Amino acid sequence: MKKSKYPWFVFGTFFAFMLFQQAERLVIGPLTTPIMEEFKINQAQMGLVFSGALIVAAVLYPVWGYLYDRFARTKLLALAALIWGATTWLSAAVRTFPAFVVTRSSTGVADSSYPGLYNITNDYFEPRERGKIMGLLQIAQPLGYLIGMVLALILGGIIGWRGVFYVTGAMGFVLAVVIFFGVKEPQRGSTEPELQGIEQKGDYRFNWNTALGLFKKKSLIFLFLNCFTGVFPWQVLTFWFFRYLETGRGYDSTTVLITMVVAVLMLAAGYPIGGILGDYFFKRNQRGRLLVSAAGILIALVLLVFATMVPNNEMFLYGFLLAFTCIFMPFASPNVVTTIYDMTLPEVRSTANALQNFFEQVGSSVAPLIAGIIADSSSLQNAILIICVSAWTACFIFICIAAYLVPKDLQDLRNQLQQRAEIEKARA
Repeated sequence: MKKSKYPWFVFGTFFAFMLFQQAERLVIGPLTTPIMEEFKINQAQMGLVFSGALIVAAVLYPVWGYLYDRFARTKLLALAALIWGATTWLSAAVRTFPAFVVTRSSTGVADSSYPGLYNITNDYFEPRERGKIMGLLQIAQPLGYLIGMVLALILGGIIGWRGVFYVTGAMGFVLAVVIFFGVKEPQRGSTEPELQGIEQKGDYRFNWNTALGLFKKKSLIFLFLNCFTGVFPWQVLTFWFFRYLETGRGYDSTTVLITMVVAVLMLAAGYPIGGILGDYFFKRNQRGRLLVSAAGILIALVLLVFATMVPNNEMFLYGFLLAFTCIFMPFASPNVVTTIYDMTLPEVRSTANALQNFFEQVGSSVAPLIAGIIADSSSLQNAILIICVSAWTACFIFICIAAYLVPKDLQDLRNQLQQRAEIEKARA
């Protein structure tokens, strides 16, 4: 039987959502210097701008997770796109720094909408290929940063940073229309092997007992701990690395652009490579995805340390080490998300993903601010190195413990789905 191409339309739509939403979210990094000059603020104050949206997103992740598990996910995602466009335009319109902090922070409302997107995607693709699908989908994140950087460097000098915000915000309105009218709501859990071909008559939606049961899964607890520490480096590198190359290593705009383009392309390659490797080893061992994640974290940590030791005038060597660091950095991302879905019931998957994102953001939301404070008292290089090394070391330990514990939690989920399938067959 020929498989429908519609899931790939959904994939393409969601890829576009992530691509342009990430461009909007991350374009502020390359625009940091002109924004600081216009508002006459220091690095610590700019760190507050970065952290504001992250804090708002952290607070709202559990809210979005509950809503996605309770109501139609596609309509909520369309609403998120609409909010993304509106809040970005507001942040472009204000003229004072306090108002800019408030409006830019409000963009965090849409930043926390991803659990529903991942949940819908998982209901269109089978578990055996989800690592690859998640990896391909997450390519949009670094490519979004690349688009934001290009927009900032090319359009920033022509239409100003406010004009760039108007461009990225407009894409939110476009995606809201496409998702609202074009993406169908799939049945929850419809691609699980135990539930394929079974019409689920039971009302399998969010309930508190099932949600609280997430905290009884030992491997999930350690994945949450990994998430709490793991995004510190990402937040610091995302918001400060462009400025670090400018001021810390003394690169001109052309060198910065070349260095960042290569790094982002390698980062983009790392997501599907990590996802594909995770799927490959998962088919052979239930710990495979998390072992791939741990290896990626450890290798990225070592390479970053070596890169920071390279003198500023050794641009090629630094770029080479940075590129290879970027390949391994995202190995954990598609595999952790997929593992969380592999051990949770369909009706609480958005909540589980939202909790993952909540733990990621609640800690790391202050990372740009901390980095700014360290940079003002020391240097951006020290800020980046201290935060990345300490966070990734903790992540490696947490991932290894989760890998040891995960087989039991994976099997528990398969047993629950098999019981559900038997109940549904009896009802038919």
